[in-house]
Amino acid sequence: MKNFVQNPFLTLVVVIFVVAAILYVESQKPDLSKVNINNTDNNENSKYPRAPDFIGIERWINSEPLKMGQLRGKIVLVDFWTYTCINCIRTLPYLKEWDKKYRDKGLVIVGVHTPEFEFEKKYENVLKAVNDYQLKYAVAQDNNHATWSVYQNRFWPHKFLVDMDGYIRYDHIGEGAYDETEKMIQLLLKERMERTNQKNGVDVNISKPKEAVDVNPYGIGTPEIYFGYQFDRGNIGYGGLKSNAVADFKFPLNPYKNYVYLEGKWKNNADNMELVSDDGSILLIFQAKSVNIVAGSGNKSSAFVFLDNEFESEKNKGNDVLIQGNKSIANIQEFKLYNLASAENYDNHAINIDIEGKGFKIYTFTFG
Repeated sequence: MKNFVQNPFLTLVVVIFVVAAILYVESQKPDLSKVNINNTDNNENSKYPRAPDFIGIERWINSEPLKMGQLRGKIVLVDFWTYTCINCIRTLPYLKEWDKKYRDKGLVIVGVHTPEFEFEKKYENVLKAVNDYQLKYAVAQDNNHATWSVYQNRFWPHKFLVDMDGYIRYDHIGEGAYDETEKMIQLLLKERMERTNQKNGVDVNISKPKEAVDVNPYGIGTPEIYFGYQFDRGNIGYGGLKSNAVADFKFPLNPYKNYVYLEGKWKNNADNMELVSDDGSILLIFQAKSVNIVAGSGNKSSAFVFLDNEFESEKNKGNDVLIQGNKSIANIQEFKLYNLASAENYDNHAINIDIEGKGFKIYTFTFG
């Protein structure tokens, strides 16, 4: 590299050029004190990405079809979710609270329902879930992942906050950060009120929904487990399973933690394992407190649930388990998430599910 200090004249020329360039760049910067804040073309928020529109939506629930353009002037929370995702389900109490609390202040929530499994594409299933969870905000069925794709999304749940000019100002993946997200909602609503000359009436208290479930993620030692040859992540305790084939399974003598084992005849479908014999069983040693399955049945199937080798009681049964006599039973028919167990601690536990009724399909195990 050349040393310009050795040539004083050249150094002076370079210094003059650099100073002139800096002064020119500074002269081109807008005087923000003179900018009309109602002019979105000069809005300082344009440094943020524009929120893509809702595209490829098959059906809308709780709303007429919406476009981002018609929502200008509102604060929009876009939530990517699907109704059997336990992580999504645990965020719903907060979304419901925010909708109730801030709707009249200018917040619009749009739940973009992007399915993971085929049965989640059915309008009737999504509508029932929306009603069961008592969601009042707009829900869009993004069955072909079109809106999901233009947002470059890869996760359930994923929340985006869009300001009144249509720019994405904040996003959060997964559960948690509820206080942080709500504070950002409040900030954007305050900005909106200042811009529209409204009196600031935003409640700055942070929501604590009664329905919210506290989960210790560090206490969960078992990952989400998927069934089916397109979804299998290696947690099924048998190697060499053939696609669309039926096999007769037996429990091993020494089952390993975090691996699912089966008994009976099961078919390995694309996104589930299907019981084709009249009865069958599922065994899993796991580390968590709460155990859920995503399942359903073409017929009505009964699942007898054992936790740590005993029938469950009122103290440790899941929300979808009934105590009948000395037995704990879950009736499986509707395709949805079923909560089967709620242990007292995050220690290692064993769950055994004895199923009666062919046509039972299991898609995932999830934990809390």
